[in-house]
Amino acid sequence: MITVIIAAHNSEYTLGATLSALVPAAIDGIVRQVIVVDGGSTDQTAMIADLAGADVISGTRRRGGQLAQGAAQARFPWLMFLNADTVLEEGWERSATAFMRRIDRGERPPAAGAFAFRLDDKGFAPRLLERLIHMRCKLWPMPYGDQGLLIPRQLFDAVGGYQDLPVLEDVDLARRLGRRRLAMLDARAITSPEPYRRDGYLVRSMRNQVCHALFGLGIPVKVIARLYRANPAS
Repeated sequence: MITVIIAAHNSEYTLGATLSALVPAAIDGIVRQVIVVDGGSTDQTAMIADLAGADVISGTRRRGGQLAQGAAQARFPWLMFLNADTVLEEGWERSATAFMRRIDRGERPPAAGAFAFRLDDKGFAPRLLERLIHMRCKLWPMPYGDQGLLIPRQLFDAVGGYQDLPVLEDVDLARRLGRRRLAMLDARAITSPEPYRRDGYLVRSMRNQVCHALFGLGIPVKVIARLYRANPAS
C-alpha cells in the first residue's frame, strides 16, 4: 500500500492530470493516501488537491523540504514521490506492484524504483534527451525528481530521507541510496517540457549536467542554486 507525496507550487494547470493518473491504483487499493504539500501557491492548487480527496499540507517553497514534510505525515509502508507536473502512464501500477512484491517477499534487497523519463513534447530534441537519460540510467541509475521515486518507508528513513536543500534534493537522495539500491521500473513518467522550452533544450540540459558535476565535487548547494536558477535570457 502506497502513500503518494506530491510537491506543488502554483500547479493548477498540471496537478489535475497528475492526480487523475493515480485513480485506477486508488480504486484497486494500491494507492491508499495522497498528500499534496503546497509551497504557498497563489492559484487554485490547494483547492484542486482538496477536491480530489488529497491531504493538503502547507509547506516550504523548497521541494526537498516539501517532500520531507509529506513523508512525515504518511501512513503506509511504501512512499511514492512525484512532482506536480509529472503524469504516470496508464498501467504504471502493474510495474510498481511487481517491484514492491519482490521486496516485500524478500526476493530482492530493499531498494527504490524510478520510472522511465518521458517529456510531453514532440520533436527531435525531447526524444534525444529521453534517449540520453535512458542510457545514463542503464549505466548508472541516478533518477531525477521528475521520474518519481517509489521507496519503502524503512529504507527512506534509514538513509535520512529528503533534505531541505534549495536544489538537487533528488540527486542528494539518490547518491545516499547508491547504485545497488536504485532500480528502473518498466513504466514511464511523463513530465512537462516547460523548463526545456523556456530555457532551450541544449542550455537546460548542459546546465543540469554542470550542476550535478559541481555537486559531486562538493561545491556548496547554495552556490550551485544560483547557477541552476540563472535565467539564460538575462
